[in-house]
Amino acid sequence: MIYSILFVGSLLIVFRVIPYLLGTLIITLTLLVMDRKSLQRVNYPLLATFAAFFVFSGNMARIPAMSEFFSKILPMNTLLFGILSCQFISNVPSAVLLSHFTHDYQALLPAVNIGGCGTLIASLASLITFSEFKKHNPTEVKSYLIKFTIINVSFVIILYLMEILIA
Repeated sequence: MIYSILFVGSLLIVFRVIPYLLGTLIITLTLLVMDRKSLQRVNYPLLATFAAFFVFSGNMARIPAMSEFFSKILPMNTLLFGILSCQFISNVPSAVLLSHFTHDYQALLPAVNIGGCGTLIASLASLITFSEFKKHNPTEVKSYLIKFTIINVSFVIILYLMEILIA
């Protein structure tokens, strides 16, 4: 029950009903009191990596040269450049970054969804699965990365071509 309440609280933070600092403090204190072990099991380096992607994408949008670059390149092919950006800064931060430079949300939405495939950093979910795989299969990391990359890059190509044919 408590996790349901915390989840609703998190949604209220996202929808700006509750100030994020207050909500974060309440959720953290609740977890400290009711389930301290859950805070110990958080993968903090992974969380910091994802936060860094958001800081990076926010800062990129403020750099005049980058702003000019994205403003010029996105209108050429929002779908393609959206997919490509996800391969370097993950799909959700890419969506946040690129939304500042385009009004073509019909192309941006599939771009960041398709872009979630591809490189390991294209999606936080991929980083999580890799982290878990590495923890349980440390000797098979290279094999995993090769298979992962081949399969995911193939998916990107197939989905990109399908989107071009549909759109």
